Amino acid sequence: MTVSRATPAVRVASLSADWGLTAGRVLLGLVLAWFGYHELVQPALWTGYVPGAGSGSAVATVLVLAHGWLLLVLSVALVAGIATRAGAGLAAVLLAQIIVWLIVTAGLSDLTLRDVGVLGLALCIAGSKEQRFVLAS
Repeated sequence: MTVSRATPAVRVASLSADWGLTAGRVLLGLVLAWFGYHELVQPALWTGYVPGAGSGSAVATVLVLAHGWLLLVLSVALVAGIATRAGAGLAAVLLAQIIVWLIVTAGLSDLTLRDVGVLGLALCIAGSKEQRFVLAS
């Protein structure tokens, strides 16, 4: 009797197909949590990125704090598997806004290109239909 064994490449491909979107969703959630946390803890470092407000203004600080909370809420939703497609879609909108503003104010940079990659991940998750460990897509 012959036992068929999958090659390591086939096993990795199968594992990636089964769990890739879930891993991407959790990793996107961790990125959003990282930046949300830092915006809440040190908003003054981020106020220079607020369009139309002075970098030291109270309005800019409030907007950074609100943005930080939104990032944390999206992070929790993505990691917990709650409304993952909607959360990733909203994250994509936020990332697109950030990218446009960075390009307008600072031009194309490594920071901007990193955010383009994160935007791509958010779009992939927003367009996915099946994921593991999802309470509601």
